[in-house]
Amino acid sequence: MKASVKVAVVVMGLMALGAGHSQAQNTCTANPCSLNDTAKVTVTTVLRLTVSQFATTLTAPNEAAYDAGFQLDNGPTATVKANRAWTLKVAANAATWTGTGGANAAKAASDLQWATSSGGTYTGFSTTPATFTSGATGTSGASQSTFFKTLWSYATDTPGNYSLVVVYTLSAP
Repeated sequence: MKASVKVAVVVMGLMALGAGHSQAQNTCTANPCSLNDTAKVTVTTVLRLTVSQFATTLTAPNEAAYDAGFQLDNGPTATVKANRAWTLKVAANAATWTGTGGANAAKAASDLQWATSSGGTYTGFSTTPATFTSGATGTSGASQSTFFKTLWSYATDTPGNYSLVVVYTLSAP
């Protein structure tokens, strides 16, 4: 007898749980009969950043680049997808380049400059993010090319291997 009481209690408990999960129903018995259903959804922010390459090989400076004081190179292309206003910023991850093999490890990050058009106005990288491009509305794929200008000096830029990490950061206000 005790087992049947336990089973009855468990069945009643499950029925009570199921009743808590049922949804209200609209019922109509008139002629004509009209009922409303509200379709609802919560849309979250969609942000996607794609950078066309993981590393950019810059042109090694030759005598002409040292004489001019700079070397121009194409950088990666950044592509943004967003369903709202967005901003893409760029920054260096360190104040100086990493130098190995005799390279000047004190070479300033600002010696690598960026622009959004070839031959455009170049801005030196710093560890403070700068606006690279932005959009006031959503986009299914806004692309922006990066153009690099590396400053070279006979006096300070010794032979060796130089690298600087460039950080692209996408955000929505």
